[in-house]
Amino acid sequence: MESRFSITRVLRSVCPFAEPIALSRNTNTLRLCVLRHMLLMETLLRPCWLKLLSCLPRTWSQPRRCQSCSVGLESRPDAINFTHRSPLLVSRLFQPSNLREGKDAGLEIRSGEMTCKSQKLMLQGGLIHPSSPGCYYYLPATVRAMEKLVRLIDQEMHAIGGQKLDMPSLCSAELWRRSERWNLMGKELFRLQDRHGAEYCLGPTHEEAVTDLLASQGTLSYKQLPLLLYQVTRKFRDEPKPRFGLLRGREFYMKDMYSFDTSEEAAHRTYQAVCQAYDQLFLRLGLPCVKVQADTGNIGGKLSHEFQLPADIGEDTLMICGNCGFSANTETIEPGRTDCPQCHGGVLTESKGIEVGHTFYLGTKYSSIFNATYYNAQNKPMVAEMGCFGLGVTRILAAAIELLSSEDAIRWPGLLAPYQVCILPPKKGSKVGDLGSLAEDLYYSLVKLLPSLKEEMVLDDRTQLTIGKRLKDASRLGYPYVIVVGQCVMEEPPRFEVHCQKNGETLFLSKEGLLDLLGKVETV
Repeated sequence: MESRFSITRVLRSVCPFAEPIALSRNTNTLRLCVLRHMLLMETLLRPCWLKLLSCLPRTWSQPRRCQSCSVGLESRPDAINFTHRSPLLVSRLFQPSNLREGKDAGLEIRSGEMTCKSQKLMLQGGLIHPSSPGCYYYLPATVRAMEKLVRLIDQEMHAIGGQKLDMPSLCSAELWRRSERWNLMGKELFRLQDRHGAEYCLGPTHEEAVTDLLASQGTLSYKQLPLLLYQVTRKFRDEPKPRFGLLRGREFYMKDMYSFDTSEEAAHRTYQAVCQAYDQLFLRLGLPCVKVQADTGNIGGKLSHEFQLPADIGEDTLMICGNCGFSANTETIEPGRTDCPQCHGGVLTESKGIEVGHTFYLGTKYSSIFNATYYNAQNKPMVAEMGCFGLGVTRILAAAIELLSSEDAIRWPGLLAPYQVCILPPKKGSKVGDLGSLAEDLYYSLVKLLPSLKEEMVLDDRTQLTIGKRLKDASRLGYPYVIVVGQCVMEEPPRFEVHCQKNGETLFLSKEGLLDLLGKVETV
């Protein structure tokens, strides 16, 4: 009786206007009764039916399938809310922004402090937020772009045999004293002590740590070499004057790779392979990177090159020969020299650059200190030849924005844009405001037909703003493709207004044309 009473109460609570239902312990009788009422008032009773089924005893309930027509609920057209994720809405993005207000909130500009285009744009667009001098919060859009860059780096490093690991940021002072860099690095090291008085530093680089790791593996064979180990992690340097946003900070992300080879010749082959991988990476990003001869600095070694992006705000001065392509940091050129040391015929011209990568051939500088050895074909221990190779991950992001953007609008390398597509519905209350649902329909259609863009689209649902204002925001934030669902969709055939940010073109495309355009978008 209790179960009958409970079911009756549920039926009356969800559908008080329905006629009394003759209840029975016969499951089919009950289900047919409810189904008859659903057929009479389907629109009103469908939610009630779902609620009822969740309350019925497990032995009475069946999968949500209409027995009279054998069509499951999940196959109904209106079931899209159950089977597809809702569109990613601009109003829900955590991206504090001062775009339209034109304010410089958070720009941390002090008297005499230098700023640059990328710093202003990233702060203004809500991509980063200052924490302390030289340290920033990386907000979600920036994290997305950085994760894409890391995936690209992983692809290029894996292609040459790189293996990814992760080393501690907290590095023992003992290792740095053994390499004599504890004092050599000076105030650049963030130093600290634990409760027992043991000294550590926050790693700006990991030559000591990785070499000590390899030395602990006493049975390494020559057959296992070359060995290329790399990580992408936070680095720390106590910059005396942090500036230019992510271009020169105290805390940043870097990719650092360390190679171990059997001979100097093999180490040089590895060195060239990594340099070519760097060239390929910047080619894919569409950034005009220049490889220049460089000083080994406090890293040490016998050979070094920097990868520089030409920019007026760059802190490095480069000398480039227009005749043979020779290029070098002025640190490695005799002061006052203007003729090229390589071809002796070209004239060296000066330019500025942002260093985004650095490669070193180290020889046995660290491996001999830490006894990082391998066994050769004669089973004799030999000291490994080393190289190290860095890429400034966050610096590449900022430098790319610096090079590609205008003064008031971010332009990303295509592969790094946080989102590839932004869809703009019409303004609420406008003449075509009732077309708003078409924007969401377009979103779901693109997700279905172009799966690679599933996580790459946002819907600007701020329909209280005009199309013009939202289009301006989208341009400033650098979405590669902005689709306006406006008056053109009422034409025959319907067309979409598409703004291509890279080349500044505005296209009016049918749905087929839009699919053809977006189908060529490369993602990573």
